[in-house]
Amino acid sequence: MGPPESTGYDKKGESMISEIILKLKKNQFLFEELVKRDFKQKYKRTALGMAWSILSPLITLLVLNVIFSNFFGQRIPHYTIYLFCGNLLFSYFSESTNSGMNSLMANSGIFSKVNVPKYIFLLSKNVSSLINFGLTLIIFFAFVFAEGLPFTAKFLCLLYPISCLIIFNIGMGLILSALFVFFRDIGYLYSILTMLIMYASAIFYSVDILPGPYQPLFLGNPIYVYIKYFREIVIDSQIPSLEYHLLCAFYAVLVLFIGGFIYKKYNHKFLYYI
Repeated sequence: MGPPESTGYDKKGESMISEIILKLKKNQFLFEELVKRDFKQKYKRTALGMAWSILSPLITLLVLNVIFSNFFGQRIPHYTIYLFCGNLLFSYFSESTNSGMNSLMANSGIFSKVNVPKYIFLLSKNVSSLINFGLTLIIFFAFVFAEGLPFTAKFLCLLYPISCLIIFNIGMGLILSALFVFFRDIGYLYSILTMLIMYASAIFYSVDILPGPYQPLFLGNPIYVYIKYFREIVIDSQIPSLEYHLLCAFYAVLVLFIGGFIYKKYNHKFLYYI
């Protein structure tokens, strides 16, 4: 009995990925210039420049630690690292999706005159945010070392939630940037949604303080799922279950699929609304 034939969906998915890779290679120079421009613009006319990539999360961490350590710090082991995990991943999510939301409108002057893949502008924003995340991650590991937590081979598993979060952020960026072209109100609504996600991500508190029936509801928040994965590896030195890995991947793939569908369906209409 021969190997099973590939389904039409598999072939279509592989074809789409190959097409995206080819277009990125074709527009490699433009993509690199966009990343450089986005990174420079963020720190334009600032005295400290790139240092803000490190100072900003550290200042936020300090403020959260001062405010909430007396309330939750006694109950949660390694509370500073616990806070840092939550703030690190949420900040990356917030920066990536908020900058991605405006990626089409901010570059409308380019793609309205030159035929280039529109998602290239979103990807450049994501790379810029990923660089900032990487710089902050180095400081995070320094805090982990100072806290005396052991560095083990399990830390390599952190690449998994990071990869899922990258895909999730791209998917959210595709959705938000497309909707923002048609409805400017999305910018205001998303700022409210981001605040709700922050409070529902258990960044400065533990879900254990809530009644048992309510705790599983947090798993409906993808950002909390990725934060919890980080904490289990770094603080508890435990690898989450297979089901938890599948949940991480499910959120990433689902949001990317929805974003890709919206982009493909309304791609030809963007020029009429910019």
